Formats: sequence, structure tokens, C-alpha cells
Amino acid sequence: MLELDGAIWFRSGSQDWGGRERIALLAAIGEHGSITAAAKAVGLSYKAAWDAIDAMNNSAGEPLVVRAAGGKGGGGTVLTERAASLIRTYRALEQEHQRFIAHLGHLGETAQDDLHLMRRFMVRTSARNKLFGTVAAIRGGAVNDEVALALAGGQQVVATITHESVETLGLAPGIEAFALIKASSVLLGLPDPTLRLSARNQLPGTVSRVLPGAVNAEVALELDGGGTVVAVVTNESVGALGLADGSRALAIFKASSVILGIMG
Repeated sequence: MLELDGAIWFRSGSQDWGGRERIALLAAIGEHGSITAAAKAVGLSYKAAWDAIDAMNNSAGEPLVVRAAGGKGGGGTVLTERAASLIRTYRALEQEHQRFIAHLGHLGETAQDDLHLMRRFMVRTSARNKLFGTVAAIRGGAVNDEVALALAGGQQVVATITHESVETLGLAPGIEAFALIKASSVLLGLPDPTLRLSARNQLPGTVSRVLPGAVNAEVALELDGGGTVVAVVTNESVGALGLADGSRALAIFKASSVILGIMG
């Protein structure tokens, strides 16, 4: 008999929401009302916890975790009703999933090679920013095509990729896809009506956190309408731009810095 284990990973359409670890993080936030305490409870660093929250909020297209208003205790972090519903559904499905795993274990050793191959289909990426959306338009060129990806919040990300890649991915208006952008490729600027830049993507938002390091800082920008983009900039730039929680800024990156993908 095969010795198997597994876990449920939530997916809505082509969008990944999260699995056991992320659901545990949400549950811990609901219990403790604090990102710091929740991260410690589930064995994550503060940064890793925020990374997971950003990914879940982006995938859901709406906030699952929000900051509570201040008060005697200084405020905290709370779950939205959508997040609470997600936890309840996951726990119910997990019970059924464990019964399924027990049944699958009786299929025999012949299933082992197939299960190993399935693992290869699960590809992860090192890109810090993953934004889900729907292809809004494709403008063809001699070699490269310009693809506009409409995000759930109403903004668009434009990518320049080869025509061959467009065909290989099967991209067309209405197709769900995701954009990958390295944090190091994202520049930050201040909103200015007179500002003129050649960068194709200039997404407005509000700074949600600044995590300074020895030389560079990680700045998270909550995009207008939903979604989060993270940039790595120097501490000097953070000071020069006056970036802090609640300040307005632009996430700026070239169309050539965007990689598109689809959920196979």
C-alpha cells in the first residue's frame, strides 16, 4: 500500500488562493488579531507572513486581511468575512480530503510513477510580484506583441512579449493569465500630473508598509482597486521620497520587465 499524504490547495478559476499553511496563518490572525503574533504561532517570519497575505489578497481580488482602527490597544489586524468563510470551507473540505487520501493509498505501487509526474506539473516562481487578471487586448507587432492584462481592481498591466509566446500561451482577450514582475524591476515615484515617463506601467497606490534593511528597503504598495506590488529600493530613496505607511506613490516598471503566464 502506498503511503500518501496531501493537502487541499484552493483555486478559483485559474487563481491560486492558498493551502494548509496559508489557511493556518489566516486562522492565527483571526485568533490573535496581530500579524506578528500570528506569524510566530505558525512558525513564519514577519516578512514571510506579509508575503503570504499579499499573495492571498491578490489572488482573491479583494482583501482577506485588513487593519483594524486604532483604539486603546492601538488597533490590530482582522479577517474579512470572506476570509472567515474561506477557513470554514477549507476545514470541511480537508476532512473529506483525508478520507480520499486513505482511499487513494490502496491503489497500489503502479500509481507511484503517475503521482511523481504530477508533481512536476507544479511550478513555482521566484518573482516577488504575481498579479492575476484577464487579457484585455493584444496589439500585434512584427516580432513582439503588446498584451494588456486587466487586473481585478480595474488597473492594467502591459507586457511586451514575443508573438510566439502569445501563441504558445494561447493568449486572447478574455483569457485568464498572471503577470510576474521582479521587485528589483519596480521603481517607485510620487504622483505628479506633470510627470512624464517612458515606462509603460505606472500604477498608483498607497504605501502599506516599509521594511528597511541594511542598504535597501522593501516597500509594499497597495494598488488602487486592489492588489499589491512590492519594490526593493534604497533606504536613501525611501527617505528622499518620504515613503511611509499611508503615503501615495506610483509603481513604475517597463512592459519588457513583465513575464506573462497561464495556469496549465
